[in-house]
Amino acid sequence: QVKVMASGGDLVQTGGSLTLSCTVSGIFFDDYAMAWFRQSPDKEREGVACISRSGVITDYTPPVKGRFTVTRENNNDISYLRMNRLQPEDTAMYYCAADRRADYCSGSKWLRNDPQHRGQGTQVTVSA
Repeated sequence: QVKVMASGGDLVQTGGSLTLSCTVSGIFFDDYAMAWFRQSPDKEREGVACISRSGVITDYTPPVKGRFTVTRENNNDISYLRMNRLQPEDTAMYYCAADRRADYCSGSKWLRNDPQHRGQGTQVTVSA
């Protein structure tokens, strides 16, 4: 059984920072690109960041580019999303996902194709 789980969500003040973690089980982590998405009650789900299997390729959507950084540690089967300069509009449930398709993070493929495995989210709330 594949499990993908995000953690680390919290309540932070505007301008603050937070790091989310994503762990997986039931799959070989190194074979999967990892992507982060978020959804708030009044918006559709949106992509946040993607990191390729090796970590060489990363991609971000415009709202978070320059503020968020996605990384991974293949030795520890974990991906991180470092979020800086948080704003109230970043408030959302954050999800991580795993996808084995080749070049998933390239050419915005990850934004057009639902990931193969997505887990439970973690809530991030940014107070004004």
